[in-house]
Amino acid sequence: MSDSLILASASPRRADVLRMLGLEFEVVIPEVDESIFDGEAPGPYVERLARTKASAVARRFPGRAVLAGDTVVVIDGEVLGKPTDSADAVRMLGRLSGREHAVATGLALIVPDGSIHSGVSTTGVSMRDFDEDTMQRYVATGEPLDKAGAYAIQSLGAALVRSVRGDYYAVVGLPVSLLFDLLDRGGCSHRVERHLST
Repeated sequence: MSDSLILASASPRRADVLRMLGLEFEVVIPEVDESIFDGEAPGPYVERLARTKASAVARRFPGRAVLAGDTVVVIDGEVLGKPTDSADAVRMLGRLSGREHAVATGLALIVPDGSIHSGVSTTGVSMRDFDEDTMQRYVATGEPLDKAGAYAIQSLGAALVRSVRGDYYAVVGLPVSLLFDLLDRGGCSHRVERHLST
C-alpha cells in the first residue's frame, strides 16, 4: 500500500500548499458533522474538527499518515464559516470591511502508529474599507461562496486585504509552520527534508 500522505480535506487551497511544498499525497474527503458546540471557542472548535476529520479517514486507512484541517474567521466573538448563500456572503464581508479579524486554522496529523498530533494557528487580518458595490461584485464572481468568512486571500479576495499579522498560510487554510511542527512531533520530518536539501 502507498505510504504517501492522505489529505482528509476537500479544500483545493490545502492541496495547493502541499504541492508547493513538494509533498506527495492523495485526497480522501471525510464525512463528519461540522456543527459547533454551544459555547465552544473558535480555537478548540477547529482543532476538534480537524482531529475528527483525520480520525474518520484514518479508520479507513490504518497505517497511513493522515492530515486534516479546518478554518474559521472570527470577529466580535462570532465564528464565520462558509456563507450559506450570496446574501450571507455580503453580510459577512460587511462585518469585515475596514476592520481586523482573526483566522483560526486547526490541523491534525495522524501518523502510521496511530498517534495523533494537533494544534491551532491564529492569524490577524486587517481589511481595507470597501463599499456595497465592491462586495456585490466580488460575491458575483462566486469565489466567496465556499470560503470561511466569504473571501479568498490567495485569489481575488487579496484586493480586500490591507495586511496580515501572523502566518499567511493559516489564512489560506494550511499553516506551514504548524504543519512542520506536527510532522516533527509525529516523526514524519523525512517527508519534507528531502525537498529542502541542497
